[in-house]
Amino acid sequence: MSSQEMSLKERNIVFIGFMGVGKTTIGELVAKKLYRDFIDIDAEIEKEYGMPVTEIFKSIGEKAFREKEKNVITDMCNKKLKIISLGGGAFLQEEIRKVCLEKCMVLFLDLSWESWKERISLIIDSRPVLQGRTIEQIEELFNERQEIYSHHHSKITTDHQDIEEVADYIVSSLKLAWNLYE
Repeated sequence: MSSQEMSLKERNIVFIGFMGVGKTTIGELVAKKLYRDFIDIDAEIEKEYGMPVTEIFKSIGEKAFREKEKNVITDMCNKKLKIISLGGGAFLQEEIRKVCLEKCMVLFLDLSWESWKERISLIIDSRPVLQGRTIEQIEELFNERQEIYSHHHSKITTDHQDIEEVADYIVSSLKLAWNLYE
């Protein structure tokens, strides 16, 4: 059965969005509720290299990291029944966008700049792309990426919502779609 023939219910669910919006946390919850395996792409790459993404960026560079990221994501998109969380910059690569949109259900977790800014102190040290940037430069990056994230199958706004509420909403929406389109 080719990916075009794969039923909607079997397709992987891919979470996209800016770093720190909750793709991993919400993805893990959704996977648990749907009895699916959860794959965090950054964690998979970290396992392979035996070091955190920040160290991978320093040792092999962003270009080599992005190539590895593309290969891991492409491989995962050819499987089924997975919940996949992409790193915030992964969707910038056209090949990744294309394979995700063709073979998976892509869900964009949207968070306003004001809400995201409240999380910055929690994530800045673990995000190599944020290192050495001013708050104005980070806001510019946030806004630039919104265009890339506009390529999705569904957008979920997460401002002022509990992660459990977001996960429940996603699961019920997916189940409704599966029933309507199968």
